[in-house]
Amino acid sequence: MKKKNVIIVGGGPAGLIAGIEASKRGSNVILLEKMNRPARKLRITGKGRCNLTNIAPLEEFISHFGKHGRFLRSAFSCFFSHDLIHFMSDLGINTINERGGRIFPMSENAEDVVNALINFAKKNKIKIQTDTVVKKILFEGDKVVAVEAFCKGIEKKEIISCDAVILATGGASYRATGSTGDGYKLASLAGHRIIKIRPALVPLNTFGNTASRLQGVSLRNVNVSAWFNGKKRLEKFGEMLFTHFGVTGPVILNLSRNIVDALNEKQRVELSIDLKPALNHKELDKRILRDLSTHGKKQFNKLLKLLLPKKLIAVCIDETGIPSEKIGHQILAGDRAKLKNWLKDFRLKVTGYRPINEAIITAGGVDTREIDPKTMESRLKKGLYFAGEVLDVDADTGGYNLQAAFSTGVLSGTSVSRK
Repeated sequence: MKKKNVIIVGGGPAGLIAGIEASKRGSNVILLEKMNRPARKLRITGKGRCNLTNIAPLEEFISHFGKHGRFLRSAFSCFFSHDLIHFMSDLGINTINERGGRIFPMSENAEDVVNALINFAKKNKIKIQTDTVVKKILFEGDKVVAVEAFCKGIEKKEIISCDAVILATGGASYRATGSTGDGYKLASLAGHRIIKIRPALVPLNTFGNTASRLQGVSLRNVNVSAWFNGKKRLEKFGEMLFTHFGVTGPVILNLSRNIVDALNEKQRVELSIDLKPALNHKELDKRILRDLSTHGKKQFNKLLKLLLPKKLIAVCIDETGIPSEKIGHQILAGDRAKLKNWLKDFRLKVTGYRPINEAIITAGGVDTREIDPKTMESRLKKGLYFAGEVLDVDADTGGYNLQAAFSTGVLSGTSVSRK
């Protein structure tokens, strides 16, 4: 049988593993990467530690992708978290399991993962051509026949013939790593519908100076709910961080996808922070009463040290209106109720979100209804496949998105070599 010539566009995790799978199955693979080296975004993922995947069960895993999660079922059936852990182990990358089922390389160094993938790709005789921008995918009728590429440095345009193309260009966030949305243009030129792209897993801007006053304060084990036009829509539990512009951290990032859409629809968005989620209102009132009884001679601002981080004390005093010098024994039911309610419902008005370049991933992308989920092949063009963030699929933080990139990469690389 004649070997298939496969072109991978994009050298991130999806592209690299797609190329590896296609080559292992007998295809000639050329990987075209626009930057001077592959996998630049992978090098900084997980704050440089590389959160590879998550060991959540399949149904729970899929739920983290929202309404588009079902599209990934075949990809996850082909290559899931346990497969990725074994694959990394075979490459010499041992892993560790951290809180929330998150899986990291034992070295906690994303560079090790990148180097192992690139070396394995080269060992599998994949030709990696960097500084090469793909301008267009060429078709005869509805069949892929070539790509038109431009080689930087030598200012040369070339037509590279092929039997199939796997588009794995990533999204539009972290532009310095090469994720500049090129894949959306290529897919659109091929006739595919692009769902509007917008930032996902992105920090949020908040009203006033509350966040800047609390800059650097990290809250652990808090419950944060998002309210749209006065109605509670969703909530998450975990950690958040105040910044000079607003809020970020895992809980905020995981809420941000829906908040971005709500803001774009001109809805009024507020965050409600429950600073004491382990206690219901009655239990918290008892706790406050106990503190007031035990430390009744202390001023209110001193008593708050038992309940809050230092920087939050001044904000609490301002927002509850309880004088800082008021003695514990003088704090009666009305003030207790104000304090209790504020601790359970500390409000921040969301005014916007950070630019897409500051987002961890991109929401939107190639419409999954135009892609066969069992193969990752286009339903519109024969020989055109998709993998990774270029698809309209995104999830919470915790290793889910990177697993989706690897899984769709494996499925596309496997599928392209079958035909």
